Amino acid sequence: RQQRKNMKNTVLELRSIRKSFGALKATDDVSLEVEKGKIHALIGPNGAGKTTLISQIFGNLKPDSGDIFLDGKPITNTSVSDRAMLGIGRSFQISNVLMDFSVLENAIVAKISHSQETFRFFRPAFSDPSLIEGGFAILKRVGMEQMADRKVSDLAHGERRLLELALALAMEPLLVLLDEPMAGAGPEDTIFMTKVIAGLRGQTTILLIEHDMDVVFQLAERISVLVEGAVIASGTPDEISQNRLVREAYLGSDQ
Repeated sequence: RQQRKNMKNTVLELRSIRKSFGALKATDDVSLEVEKGKIHALIGPNGAGKTTLISQIFGNLKPDSGDIFLDGKPITNTSVSDRAMLGIGRSFQISNVLMDFSVLENAIVAKISHSQETFRFFRPAFSDPSLIEGGFAILKRVGMEQMADRKVSDLAHGERRLLELALALAMEPLLVLLDEPMAGAGPEDTIFMTKVIAGLRGQTTILLIEHDMDVVFQLAERISVLVEGAVIASGTPDEISQNRLVREAYLGSDQ
């Protein structure tokens, strides 16, 4: 099984994940594979269980039953911090962003965290040329280098989401969980963020939760549809858009 997994390059595998809250089946026998370098979208109506599933992947919630594998290794019972060390990054925690610091200073902190050289905090880290260079490299991945000196609290919502993405990528994770990166973003921010995420295809493995179907169908190479906690379909964007069950349950039968 290990050899098969490596051949297929499956970064994330869920096997029969179940999670209930009382009578509510929030995750109902979910099995899923996310392949290396792919953008895999998870879609579904509000209340479908998407956030619950993401929480189980990241480790905030423990499944009632089932198994989770990262790069072939079982992580079902590992902590959030251990999963982060093993290579799961996420871009949906505003608390990851230091509001009173500049954009570049946030990137430098991420750079220090990645190298695990916490002693650098006792030096003038923000004026260290190598750390500044590393910070700029982090910002360049998402086209934010021109905002380096701006204070994070002065950023627009979409710009802050972009910085969150940059900081998640700074850890060079095996898998990035993007939970509604376009939420609250205006049309221009959405177009720019879509381009940035598209540019990560092949470099980073992404599991994307997004309500904007235009964005999903532009970005995703594979889509899984969650309805009432269960995956009702997985396939290419074409297969999903033509799936009668999906159209009736979620996309709308007129589409």
